[in-house]
Amino acid sequence: MQWITAKLASWASVLDDKTREQALMTSELDIVQPYLALMPDAHLGKGATVGSVIPTREAIIPAAVGVDIGCGMRAVRTELSKADVLRQAESRGGLRELRQSIERGIPLSAGHHNRRVEPTAEPRIAELEALADRLGVAESVPARSKNWRLHLGSLGSGNHFIEVSVDQADRVWLFLHSGSRGVGNRIAQHHIGVARRLAAERGLTLPDPDLAYLTEGTDEFAGYLAELTWAQHFAALNRDEMMARVRSSLRHFMQMDELAVTADIGCHHNYSVRETHRVDGVDTELWISRKGAINAEAGTPGLIPGSMGTASYVVRGKGNEPALKSAPHGAGRQYSRSRARKTFSGDDLRAAMVGIEYRDTDAFVDEIPAAYKDIDTVMSDAAELVSIEHTLHQLVNVKGD
Repeated sequence: MQWITAKLASWASVLDDKTREQALMTSELDIVQPYLALMPDAHLGKGATVGSVIPTREAIIPAAVGVDIGCGMRAVRTELSKADVLRQAESRGGLRELRQSIERGIPLSAGHHNRRVEPTAEPRIAELEALADRLGVAESVPARSKNWRLHLGSLGSGNHFIEVSVDQADRVWLFLHSGSRGVGNRIAQHHIGVARRLAAERGLTLPDPDLAYLTEGTDEFAGYLAELTWAQHFAALNRDEMMARVRSSLRHFMQMDELAVTADIGCHHNYSVRETHRVDGVDTELWISRKGAINAEAGTPGLIPGSMGTASYVVRGKGNEPALKSAPHGAGRQYSRSRARKTFSGDDLRAAMVGIEYRDTDAFVDEIPAAYKDIDTVMSDAAELVSIEHTLHQLVNVKGD
């Protein structure tokens, strides 16, 4: 760990100048207390740095949570072994059928959603409707996205994925990454706009307009917190719904009546929550916004994905207080999407994906593993933050373009 300034701590051994400057700018805000913590996967983001933990006192910066509210991971370990799956794949001409079954069962790509509410989604939707009533957002959420119910159980695009993987003991895991989809994005964009308008009305000078914040005790803060809470739960249930469908695809591929699960882990990595941390030697309630970071309290399980062709990790938090009990959320980009498309080719991607069943298309070139930081370096930097329990490698990768 390196103290860049008294208000900026970094666990990133690989940190470019623009990311460092952006994090410095955010850390200098008066509401950021005691300091901003950069995770090993830190990279440039919109408004605030991806891979940062931003503690704020009596305020939240909506852009520090990000536009994919509640984005995170879900993983389950099944009763199957690698040999079980490969034996079945051999009899069925490979793993392509399994990949295509997952792709048929879950809408992929930006803007895509279910054509109808699936029976498995109905109780989750009822839970979200009840939560909206309790939080007082039953009218405001549909105003952001009238089709939110159809988005439950959909993946999206970018770095979101679904994978069938195996761990170091050749046990089969199902692993996925997604968030709150269109409704979360619209909630975030609305409140980022509200924060910017209020900052302009107050004549507040900010180094970046997207660092505008909402102050605790105001109607605007209460409105954001209610919708934020709802969107974070939507994201978790979205992952639940997709995982149920992925399990069904694998069960049918294996021709099994039931598919037992022996471990089940989930975590957010774009969210804000009230926590108690030390400020000037005093336990203080703060809003902790993790933008591309996971909770790593002592004993807490977590998930850190690499990229579509590299290892992912099941971890357990060490409760590192200087890191605000946090850890990285993934590998972190080294190349922007546009730069990656100019630098790498479809052939480069195919070479990186040898041995993994995936949809072979140049649309995924901007997700090539080389566009990301070396996950081994990230995990080495995170050694004080988490312990590694399982290392996963992909058999099947599903993405949206």
